[in-house]
Order: sequence, then structure tokens, then C-alpha cells
Amino acid sequence: MATAKELKELQPQELTDRAKELKRSIFDMKSKHNTGVLDSTADLGKARKDVARCLTVKRQQELASAKAGKGKA
Repeated sequence: MATAKELKELQPQELTDRAKELKRSIFDMKSKHNTGVLDSTADLGKARKDVARCLTVKRQQELASAKAGKGKA
């Protein structure tokens, strides 16, 4: 699990890739949960929060760059 501070150092494409990877792992965990093989259901919630954290940081970066671009024009 990465903190928001660590995620802010990543590029937007890296954040998108990490979110996709986490979504794939959520899908796998849901499958394991349905078959009764998943060890910890808390990992599902953690992964969902990590996806949200990645997407939030990416959006913050987009807004910051749009604001910086608007100021230059």
C-alpha cells in the first residue's frame, strides 16, 4: 500500500498503470472470495482504497497542470 505522498512522486501514466493493476487484483480477490479461497477479506477494501488514492492523486496532478497552463496563457 502506497501513501499519497509516495504516489505524488509518480507520473500520471504510472498512476494509471498502478490503478489498472490494482483493479485486476481486486477482480482476482473477488473470484477467490466467491470460491472461499481468499485468506483476508480486508485486502479487498485496502485494494479499493488504493485504487481511489491513485485516481485522486492523478486527478490532482491534472488539475494542477491545467491551472499552471491557464496561468501562463
